[in-house]
Amino acid sequence: MEKKKIIGYTTGVFDMFHIGHLNILRQAKAQCDYLIVGVSTDELCASYKKKAPIVSFEERKAIVEAIRYVDEVVPQINRDKYAAWEKTPFDVMFVGDDWKGSPLFNELEEKFKKVGVRIEYFPYTQGTSSTILRDKLEKMD
Repeated sequence: MEKKKIIGYTTGVFDMFHIGHLNILRQAKAQCDYLIVGVSTDELCASYKKKAPIVSFEERKAIVEAIRYVDEVVPQINRDKYAAWEKTPFDVMFVGDDWKGSPLFNELEEKFKKVGVRIEYFPYTQGTSSTILRDKLEKMD
C-alpha cells in the first residue's frame, strides 16, 4: 500500500524576500511531500496592511515559484485559510509561532481539526522582516 502524500500549505506576502521567508519554506517542505504557497495579492495587502508591497505581486509570485522547496504557488486573495483549504485541500498548514494562541488561530485550529487538518507553528525568525527592511531603507533616504 502506497503511503499518502502529505500536502502542506503556507501563506505570506513575501515582500523583499529574506532569510525568514526562506526558513519557513524550508521548514515546511521538510514536513510535507508537496508544498503549496499562497502569495498575498497587492489588493489584499493594501486592504489589511494599509500599504502596498514594495515588490509587485507578479514578481513576488515568480520569486516564490523559483524556490526549490515550493511545488505550487497560488494567489492569496483573502485571509480566510479555511476557504483556501476548501479550494485547494491540504493536510497541514504552516504558520509563524507569533500567531499561536491568538483568537483567530484558536478558532481555525478547532475548525481544521474537524476535517483532519493540523496547524504546525514555526519559530519566527528574529531580527529580520520586510517591515525591518523597509524601515532601514527609509532611514537611508
